[in-house]
Amino acid sequence: MVLIIFSLMVICLVTLIGTLLLLSPGTPAPFTDENGNSLPASISEKTFIDVNGVKQGMFIKSRDSTHPVLLYLHGGLPEYYLTRQYPTGLEDLFTVVWWEQRGSGMSYSSDIPPESMTREQMIADVLRVTDYLRQRFGQDKIYLMGHSGGTFIGIQVAAQAPEKYAAYIGVAQMSRQLKSEMLAYDYMLRQFRENGNQDMVRTLEAAPVTMTGGTSKTYLAVRDEAMHSLGIGTTRDMHSVIKGIFLPSLTFREYTLREKINLWRGKSHSGVSSLWNTMLHTDLTQEVPELSLPVYFFHGIYDYTVSYTEAKSYFEKLRAPRKKFYTFEQSAHSPLFEEPEKARKILREEVLAVK
Repeated sequence: MVLIIFSLMVICLVTLIGTLLLLSPGTPAPFTDENGNSLPASISEKTFIDVNGVKQGMFIKSRDSTHPVLLYLHGGLPEYYLTRQYPTGLEDLFTVVWWEQRGSGMSYSSDIPPESMTREQMIADVLRVTDYLRQRFGQDKIYLMGHSGGTFIGIQVAAQAPEKYAAYIGVAQMSRQLKSEMLAYDYMLRQFRENGNQDMVRTLEAAPVTMTGGTSKTYLAVRDEAMHSLGIGTTRDMHSVIKGIFLPSLTFREYTLREKINLWRGKSHSGVSSLWNTMLHTDLTQEVPELSLPVYFFHGIYDYTVSYTEAKSYFEKLRAPRKKFYTFEQSAHSPLFEEPEKARKILREEVLAVK
């Protein structure tokens, strides 16, 4: 009997691995016309380059490679694979570079020392990738877009090297992240008390977020699950991390199986990294009070992953030659995914219209 059970387990495991391999060719599909022919000026590429001594991967997507280049900086987890569920249409307006940063996704390596994941190193990496793209596509200035944790680095890059960028777009812009976490904690605890989820109430009460104690391991372990269950996580309609984020990563055909594994290996390290602690204890309203290029903030009103009210307060203080704040009334943490038509309209009619 034991032998039969073991044999069935082996068969199931082999079947699972085989299925995952079939779902993991690791190559991006080309852009095609209605007849299935590749668009002549399009680009759909997965490439790796050396970025300050570390091999790092990116997807470059555009229906017309002469479009302005947009470098996208993700947060704690690369997000390109989610565009299959949530098409952004950014490739209609830009040559979009979905770069997977040092230690994340395709750029994960166990050989990267954790202590090298510093703010200064990440900024240097962005500048290196920026120069690669400017040279490759023959554009003096490109557009820089950060999302969530990517905004922490992105806005500092924009402050340091404004001459390289046509504009900075902060989606779910960080400002004072520890204050944001405290606001999220208070909101979630209140909501769970009201809806009678006593297990989550007890867990959160045992792991308070404070200005002195920061975010404990216990809090970080339940943070994503708690936020998604209340509709204040990745999207308003995504109530499960497993169904909404993990399973889509396994079926994403542009990753190899190894890259899918590395996506989650990188994620497992991000929440306890020194960079996370730097993000928590940095007040960007003090460190970056001014930008000398156009700046645009996109923020979902239901976002508690990065506080909407804190971002709005930062924007009001921020000095820039041109600045606009856009509220996405139906969105939580990902306006590009949740209200893509509105985002594209703003980008086309207001951001790209500025020369």
